[in-house]
Amino acid sequence: MPKLLQITAIHPDAQARLAAGYELIHAELPQLDADWLARHGSDVEGVVTGGHLGLPAGVMTALPRLRVIAINGVGFDKVDLDLARSRGVRVTNTPDVLTDDVADLAVGLTLALLRRLPQADAYVRAGRWLSAEMPLATKLTGKRIGIFGLGRIGRAAARRFGGFTDQIAYADVVRYDVPFAWHPDPVSLAGASDVLVICAAASADTRRIIGAPVFDALGPSGVLVNVARGSIVDESALVAALQAGRLGGAALDVFEDEPNVPAALVGMDNVVVTPHIASATNETRRAMGDLMIDNIDAVFSGARIPTAVV
Repeated sequence: MPKLLQITAIHPDAQARLAAGYELIHAELPQLDADWLARHGSDVEGVVTGGHLGLPAGVMTALPRLRVIAINGVGFDKVDLDLARSRGVRVTNTPDVLTDDVADLAVGLTLALLRRLPQADAYVRAGRWLSAEMPLATKLTGKRIGIFGLGRIGRAAARRFGGFTDQIAYADVVRYDVPFAWHPDPVSLAGASDVLVICAAASADTRRIIGAPVFDALGPSGVLVNVARGSIVDESALVAALQAGRLGGAALDVFEDEPNVPAALVGMDNVVVTPHIASATNETRRAMGDLMIDNIDAVFSGARIPTAVV
């Protein structure tokens, strides 16, 4: 059986299927040092990873028999695609199957932030409802929603937000034939939005593109929601804007240095944080695992790869 290096967890059902068809070598990224690679690198024919992990270029080059990097997720920004092409390594991901979950969470985070749901839960649990009513929150219906990145997830989010408002706009490098107002950049979009939802793919072009000018355009009553990648947001500028009251709030599922979240964000009452759970449902993680294994199977059988990146 082909030997696969697995550096990320997958759904238990997919794990059983993977173990039945391949010899697995389990490790975590920090373990893949020169000594480990010298001992095991020549055995590895495939790598199972997550979009949040990717595969460092140095590790890729140290695996001489590598044929496939299978990403259990949609993001591939942490894999050097040019290097993979030059070495004849296929890179695959699992798009579409997680779109609904990520779009659902975008709406859920927005509601949690505006309606202060985490605070309401804590209020009841602490017994404070017995002595006073909670302060009023903010309504979602009728708000202006801006979506940065109108790909699969951005469109799915737009459909869901359409149940709350008809004021939806977007910014993207492509101008689509959609019934939403287009803006050429995120600053312009933020200026026309009450809620800015990040759905763009991470790349060199989008790294920290959401920074101080965007936060100032959103203003003290505007909020940021990020279900894409932490690298898209300038986290230091975000903290500064929130601390200064120049931005009204933020709901974040992703961060620049996961799983490390700035203490300043954790300590803010106008910030909702979740641990990168946008696709974390049983149904979706099972579907992601199955598609990832379908991709691996196709590489080793010579069949058409269902969702190849490279």
